[in-house]
Amino acid sequence: MNWIKQQVANVAGTQEPIYGPSAIQSVARQAETTPYTELTKEDLRWVAMDSTSVETQTFYLMADSGHIGLAQVIYSNVVGIHTTCQFSTKIFYPDGKTPNLWSSDALSNHGFDDEKLSFYADGCAVTLSEDSTSYTVKSATNNASIVNLTITRTAPGFKVGKDGKSYFGTDPQRPWGSMRHAFWPRCTAEGVIITKDGDINFKGRALFIHALQGMKPHHAAAKWNFVNFQSPTYSAVMMEYTTPPSYGSTSVNVGGLARDGEIICAGANVSVTHTEIQSDADIDWPEPKAVKFLWNGKTKDGKEVSAEITGPLGQRLDRVDVMAEVPKFIKSIVGGVVGTKPYIYQYFPQPRLAMKLRIGEDERVEEGLLFTEATQPPPALPGARATHVRKTNHTSATTGVDANHVNKLQRLLEPELHFEVPSG
Repeated sequence: MNWIKQQVANVAGTQEPIYGPSAIQSVARQAETTPYTELTKEDLRWVAMDSTSVETQTFYLMADSGHIGLAQVIYSNVVGIHTTCQFSTKIFYPDGKTPNLWSSDALSNHGFDDEKLSFYADGCAVTLSEDSTSYTVKSATNNASIVNLTITRTAPGFKVGKDGKSYFGTDPQRPWGSMRHAFWPRCTAEGVIITKDGDINFKGRALFIHALQGMKPHHAAAKWNFVNFQSPTYSAVMMEYTTPPSYGSTSVNVGGLARDGEIICAGANVSVTHTEIQSDADIDWPEPKAVKFLWNGKTKDGKEVSAEITGPLGQRLDRVDVMAEVPKFIKSIVGGVVGTKPYIYQYFPQPRLAMKLRIGEDERVEEGLLFTEATQPPPALPGARATHVRKTNHTSATTGVDANHVNKLQRLLEPELHFEVPSG
C-alpha cells in the first residue's frame, strides 16, 4: 500500500518538498526581451508527450444568442504507461434558469494526422485547415450534445516570450516539468451544438487555447484566474497561476489584447486583483465578487498600451467542486492526505463590463462579453498553519464527469492545504 500511495503521490501531486522560487523559470523572464511571439503552424502541433502530462485544445464560445459554451479535447498521459483522451462540452444558458449542460466522454482509437495538427478518435475530430486559420470541431460521442463547429481566427495567435513555457526544476538546464499556453485570442464561431432540447446556434465570438502541462510528479499552481473578454472591436485574454510554496508562491501571468488583423500587445505584464471577496455561505469558502484586470505593453511600433476591466462579477454561473470530479479510487488512496476541497467559480457578468483601452494618446471604452474563472485559497482553520500546498491530478475517463474541470485540476492544479496543528 505504501508503494501505491507513493505512485499516486507522484501522479496526483499529493506531496512535494519545498524547492523555493529558484526552481521555477517563469516565462516572464523571456518576456523581458521578447514579450510575445506570433504563432506558426508548428506551434499548433500536438506534442503528445510519452511521460506524465496533460495536453488540451479548448474552444471558448460566446454566441450571439447569449449562450456561453466550450468544447475541449483532453490528451492525458499517466507516468508513460496509460494514455486517455476525453471530449467535453459545457453550455451555459442565457436565461439564468436552465441548468448548465455538460457532456464528457472517453474517446477510443485516438490518433493524429501525419503532421500532428489534427486529432481524431471514434466519433470525434478536431481538424486544422490547410491554411492554419480555422478548426472544425465535430463530435457525436454524446447524444446530449452533438457538436459541429468551425472556429476561425481573425487575428494572429501568440505565445508569451520565445516559446511560451515556464519551466520547473532545480537545474534550469534539465527541467522536470513545464507549462505552456498558446492563444488565438480573437476568433469567429459558426455552427451548432445539437441538444435533446434542440439546436443551439453558436454563431458569434470564440477564443482558442492550446495548453500543455508537461509535468512529472511536480505541479504548478495553488490558485489561478482566467479571463476571456470579447467586444465588437477588441479581445482580451489572461491566464494567471500562482505556484504553491514548493516553488516560492510565484505568480505567472500571461495575456494579450487583439483586434481584427493584429495583436495590439501581449506579454507577462498583466495582473488580476479580487477587489471584493465574500464568504460563500453554502460551503464556507471565499468567493470573489468583484475584480480588476490589467494589461500593459507596447504595440509593434512602440506605443504604450494599457487596458483595464473593473467591476462586479454578479451572480456566478457555476461553482465547481473539483474534488467531486476526481475518481473515487484516487480519493480513497490519498485519503487522509487530502485536507480541504478546492472550488472553481465561473462568471459571466451582467450587466456587461467595459474595457478601458489606451493606445498611445488614443483612449477608448467599449463594453463586451466577459467569461472568467477564479479560485481562492481555502479559509484558514483555527489554530492551524498551512505547511504544504498540493493538488490532485487525474483525468477521469467516465462518461458524465465534467472533464473540463478535471482538466483544470490537472492543468492549473487547485490547492489542498495540509495542516499542522501546534501541540498544546
